[in-house]
Amino acid sequence: MSTDPIQPDEVISPDGERVRARAKSLLAEVVTVIPNLVKLISRLLKDPRVPFRAKLTLGAVALYVASPIDLLPEFIPVVGWMDDVLMVMYALDNLISRAGREVVVEHWDGPGDVLQLIEDVVGLGRTLMPRRLSGVLDKLSG
Repeated sequence: MSTDPIQPDEVISPDGERVRARAKSLLAEVVTVIPNLVKLISRLLKDPRVPFRAKLTLGAVALYVASPIDLLPEFIPVVGWMDDVLMVMYALDNLISRAGREVVVEHWDGPGDVLQLIEDVVGLGRTLMPRRLSGVLDKLSG
């Protein structure tokens, strides 16, 4: 898993090369664990220890991902999928914080540390998105 998080001051680089490289690396890592993430989500939705509101948030994000209406259309290479990935990671981050890390780890059977991966993707998303949008997402999941 990734161990080199992007620092906020690195986002202000002249060409943004480090941020783009990190985003591509994280996206590739997420793509490789998609089947495991689907299993994790399914198991968490069935687990009675997970609060209903966290399940509802995840369900709303699943509808968004399945919807043909997107903030960034899928026909734009790589970027088109980023909004979906970020929304799922925010919902999973919310689910983890509400259900507890130990419950998530109990259900994870994929490679590496899913908690670190989610934290890395959410952290990268926060550096790339406008603060106002980040604040809206925090309010919705809070």
